[in-house]
Amino acid sequence: MGVSGCIFLPLVKFFGKSQLIVNIDGLEWKRQKWRGFAKQFLKFSERLAVKFSSVVVADNEAIAKHVQSNYNAVCKTIAYGGDHACVDHKEKLMVDIPFKVEGYAFALCRIEPENNVHLILEAFASASMNLIFVGNWQASDYGCELIDRYSSIANMKLLDPIYDLDVLAMYRRNCRVYIHGHSAGGTNPSLVEMMHFEKPIIAFDCVYNRATMEDKGQYFSSSSSLSKSIKTPECFEEGKELGDIARRRYTWSVVRAQYHKLFDFK
Repeated sequence: MGVSGCIFLPLVKFFGKSQLIVNIDGLEWKRQKWRGFAKQFLKFSERLAVKFSSVVVADNEAIAKHVQSNYNAVCKTIAYGGDHACVDHKEKLMVDIPFKVEGYAFALCRIEPENNVHLILEAFASASMNLIFVGNWQASDYGCELIDRYSSIANMKLLDPIYDLDVLAMYRRNCRVYIHGHSAGGTNPSLVEMMHFEKPIIAFDCVYNRATMEDKGQYFSSSSSLSKSIKTPECFEEGKELGDIARRRYTWSVVRAQYHKLFDFK
């Protein structure tokens, strides 16, 4: 999963007799956090991964097209399951959800520039709609600056990471709309998880998110376009369609069957 260790693949291929299936994950070298040597190393590793693989797997159709056009190689698209996020509560949870009565938008991600957290917070800072945003705010200067700037705004709750799936499901089930800011990496697991909850989704406008949601949902590319979206009735539609896509493409039984097919080299 990923290409950072693929510099060893030529040795594995030379000394071994096994077929190699490599999931290159996303286009890691495109992430903003990688620069200079690290960026070039990841691009080189990606080239090795494709060259020495018997089968190349990508998690998004846009990445598969990148592999096909840049390396002239066939690439299978296999994403992730998200149905594990829809947990069944065995007992009633006592979760004090802010804005539960008034309604709220929900966002969840690692707090990094490529996830456009600053655009989302800027849009909601001047909006009447409430926002609950879960993330690792203290992990970087970027996150610390954002929480210092926006944590005191009345219609926002910036929460620390939540790893309990039961608690997280409560926040997801009770939101009015989900805001997804990821712009790099391919198919994002948190997005396919959220699609199973049949909530409307407003996602950052990039090829990866459009491929994941089959162009359903709403899209934004700036804080102003996001502000406009959350003020229009259309942004609260299409949740059922996204759920249908999730059940058709993003369950672990579907993913498991797709991987099983890769092991037939006859």
